[in-house]
Amino acid sequence: MDGGEAKLKYGTPDFQVVRSGAYVRCAVTGEPIPLDLLKYWSVERQEAYRDADAVFEREKQVRAGKA
Repeated sequence: MDGGEAKLKYGTPDFQVVRSGAYVRCAVTGEPIPLDLLKYWSVERQEAYRDADAVFEREKQVRAGKA
């Protein structure tokens, strides 16, 4: 993806761009997520997720003590 990886500060209900870029990486899969498609993130963990399945997977990891 052109534009490089962005750095964000995740808040409720929005995020702030700390370093400009075109995408962030999913904390679970490592896949790039274009900023205009970013809908899922954790304010507590300051991580982005590609979709609801990735959120669910991260929650399972956290509860199992693996994240």
